[in-house]
Amino acid sequence: MRKARAFATAVAVASFAPAAARAAERSFDEDVAFLKQHVEVVVLADAAGKARLVVVPAWQGRVMTSTAGGTASYGWLNDELIASGKLQPHINALGGEDRLWLGPEGGQFSIFFAKGAAFDLAHWQTPPLIDSEPWPVLERGADRVVFRQRGRLVNYSGTVLDVRIDRTVRLLDRAAAVASLGTGIPAGLRLVAYASENTLTNAGGAAWTKASGLLSLWVLGMFKPSPGSTIVVPYRGGPEPEQGPVVNDTYFGKVPAARLLARDGRVFFKADGQRRSKIGLSPRRARPVLGAYDASRGVLTIVRFDQPEAARDYVNSMWEIQKEPFAGDVVNAYNDGPPSPGAKPLGPFYELETSSPAAALAPGQGLTHTHRTFHFEGPEADLDALARQLLGTGLDAIRGALPR
Repeated sequence: MRKARAFATAVAVASFAPAAARAAERSFDEDVAFLKQHVEVVVLADAAGKARLVVVPAWQGRVMTSTAGGTASYGWLNDELIASGKLQPHINALGGEDRLWLGPEGGQFSIFFAKGAAFDLAHWQTPPLIDSEPWPVLERGADRVVFRQRGRLVNYSGTVLDVRIDRTVRLLDRAAAVASLGTGIPAGLRLVAYASENTLTNAGGAAWTKASGLLSLWVLGMFKPSPGSTIVVPYRGGPEPEQGPVVNDTYFGKVPAARLLARDGRVFFKADGQRRSKIGLSPRRARPVLGAYDASRGVLTIVRFDQPEAARDYVNSMWEIQKEPFAGDVVNAYNDGPPSPGAKPLGPFYELETSSPAAALAPGQGLTHTHRTFHFEGPEADLDALARQLLGTGLDAIRGALPR
């Protein structure tokens, strides 16, 4: 139903053909050196200097990539676009493991389409506030950087929305990671963990209501795909008439069975960068955790996020005038690939995405959405134990869920 949600992850394909193999093999230090050639960066590090991440204020405070130590660099970077230094129409898909957007993308309350515009790519534009404007640094420490930005948005219905956004990116030490995950971390595993805490405040003089349109906080992370990468999304059980479908897989056409499986409380979704496809889970199905295992590189990635238990209103981003503008998804996952036969992909990359509830806010009131990312490397037995604790399934089951 919500086919166009995050169509932004797959546009501008013709403009930039990536040097995917080269970027996939660069180390974290090489990625940082590359970024420093083109933009000012902030590097956060733990006391030992092993767990690190790089943040770019000019790109809305997004986390571009991170490392658990050694040479691994987990985030996907769009080398050609970064090196060009030029702004593109529609979207500037620079990459990054954690970037903040606002929804909805489509519908009568869209902030990506002007009032009366056709719902097509020619009229679609990511708001500069979340695409091309630099965000001022409010505070900076060894393990955190804080941003604040103000802006004005006008939705498709003509509602003026004055916003303030406060964003803190914080590196988490091992103890904080354990507390956030709610489980122990085997001593043999290397990790990097960080959180983005994002607060949206109604900075105008009128309340935001469902009748005139609501916003949401939307965090998206781009990671490097591989033939051995599989996304895992735990889901709530229950019969479909009451809970609705387990997974929405119609964003870019139905996902083939060889690439998607929902079974025993887990959704398995290929993250190989070979076919453009997207899935989503509703608030009745989603759980506050998802992840991916890259068997080719031996990396387990986990995302945990805020999901208020009773929340049911999430913005809908379908590119049309909607019957249900607040029937959107909480969790999304995207696998990049050619948009048409013979065409070049934008990445390739895969994405893990989470959203806040729709923000019905009085003047001066705020809504916070926290999105936490964890990467683990080390002995497979330890990774297996952690995957079972957090995703409810082991590495063999993840590797064998979908044909290779």
